[in-house]
Amino acid sequence: MGIDRLRMGTDGNGITSLVTFYGCPLKCSFCLNPQCHRELSDVLFSRPEEVYNTVAVDELYYLATGGGVTFGGGEPLLYSDFIISVLELGAKKWNVTIETSLNVPFEQIDVLLPYINEMIVDIKDINPQIYRLYTQSNNQIIIDNLKRLADRGYAEKVTIRIPLIKGYNTDSDRLSSKNFLKRLGYSAFDLFEYKRDFSYDRKR
Repeated sequence: MGIDRLRMGTDGNGITSLVTFYGCPLKCSFCLNPQCHRELSDVLFSRPEEVYNTVAVDELYYLATGGGVTFGGGEPLLYSDFIISVLELGAKKWNVTIETSLNVPFEQIDVLLPYINEMIVDIKDINPQIYRLYTQSNNQIIIDNLKRLADRGYAEKVTIRIPLIKGYNTDSDRLSSKNFLKRLGYSAFDLFEYKRDFSYDRKR
């Protein structure tokens, strides 16, 4: 969908460039990036070299601040092979972050694990009824993926976002989600509230 350069404090460590992709398996009631659902026949495609060259111009900022490139969406894990092609061009010293719903086959995650430093996972809510109502999708694959990541020792690389979504969940629901995930081994959480203008207030 685009590349947003010189971001700080929102998409991982340091100064980052956010690379976003079209396509998402979810149909969230309050989609923050509704343009990701455009028909692919209506969008422009980029080559890995084009993406790399655009983000590489800020390498000095990445190295100075511990930042790098963040892949988001939409759902970036639908394009794991493309992301690998970008990173293989020379991102060895960058901090690489994936912002994901994790609602993809584990194979799409597994191939990227050697390349990434952190993941930001937006679970919406761990309660399957709340999740389905809000996203029109099933969250069992997310729970399975989180368990597999924890089993492989990657829990410490994951920050889990748990939004308060008016009309869908409550603070009690969020606490239940957080406690469930803590039992799996996760400890980094980002709690925030959806606002009408889709901005949000963060609470740690």
